[in-house]
Amino acid sequence: MYDKPQFEFPEAVRELAERNVEQARSAYNQFMDMARRVQDTVAKSQGAMATGAMELQTQVAKFAEENMEASFAFASDLSRVRDLKEYLEIQQRFAQKQMQAYAQQAQELGKLLSEAAQKAQPKA
Repeated sequence: MYDKPQFEFPEAVRELAERNVEQARSAYNQFMDMARRVQDTVAKSQGAMATGAMELQTQVAKFAEENMEASFAFASDLSRVRDLKEYLEIQQRFAQKQMQAYAQQAQELGKLLSEAAQKAQPKA
């Protein structure tokens, strides 16, 4: 029997991938800073905005930021892989972790929506 040669990603490719991830992260951070400033401005100018809607909006933004950070970490991890086996292991761990995160986020958003709907109901 013979051993199959194991494919290894060249160092230059890994370095390029890592630089691309960092550039994307920087652009994302700039976008998020701008989005936060816009959100703060809207919140200040819309005094009548329902508290529940603001809580929901804040939570959605928080989840989006958490998911993007997880994606950047994933991309960064992938940029350093040396072979296909390691690539697949990292990808599988990320998929499992994100599915758990999405389920928890959906549950929390459902709770916030329910609370907001109850607060919006007219008092009898």
